[in-house]
Amino acid sequence: MVHAGAATPPRPCRPLAAHGDTRAEETVPVRRLGRGRTGTDRRAAAATAPVAAPAARTQSAAADPLEPGPFHRRLDPLVGTWKATKYNYLLGGDGKPVVSRDITVRTRWIAKTGGRFLEEEAEGVLGGHPYYRLGILGFSTIDRRYEWTTFDSVTPTAMTYRGPALAEGSNVLSLPGTFTDPGVLGPEYVGKTIPMRTVITIRSNDRHTFDLYFTPPGQPERLVDRVVYTRKTK
Repeated sequence: MVHAGAATPPRPCRPLAAHGDTRAEETVPVRRLGRGRTGTDRRAAAATAPVAAPAARTQSAAADPLEPGPFHRRLDPLVGTWKATKYNYLLGGDGKPVVSRDITVRTRWIAKTGGRFLEEEAEGVLGGHPYYRLGILGFSTIDRRYEWTTFDSVTPTAMTYRGPALAEGSNVLSLPGTFTDPGVLGPEYVGKTIPMRTVITIRSNDRHTFDLYFTPPGQPERLVDRVVYTRKTK
């Protein structure tokens, strides 16, 4: 940028860098001035010397709001193949959950998204019936929040969660959302909007949990589903 009033000799026009290019501008070597050069020559040569790229242009890709960064790296422990034990309180009775120990989960970064989103695919048996769930988890660098959406063989609607804006990372992610009840809470709730919340707790590289809470109208929040993930070693 040229400031008004600056006595800077005109410089040769240079092509603008492509939008989003974070590489430092290429510099051109300048020959050393000989003894016979005049002061005017030296000043003219100095005016054409390469100018250092602004600091913003030399920052690492992790600082680019369009690229994955440290909040994505917080999710790395979720990647792998897992034995999942699922406790579903909606299918159970008297406060006792239906427990499934026959679920395998495979979680990976989706390479074609530039590593911005995790795909979780779960398959097994729940309540004596085949069970499948596909989940997509990511971090919005624009809204600075985690976002989680699931599609499964039990619920006839997408379950979408959007966390609060974050200033720093954490191993506990609380992601609220709402859904229209198809009747999982009982016939009296069909068509009603139900607040929900998923809490993801990363306990170690080999163990994490997903807890799902519902808040029926006029009632306190309650746990309806818990999945405990243990890394498979084979």
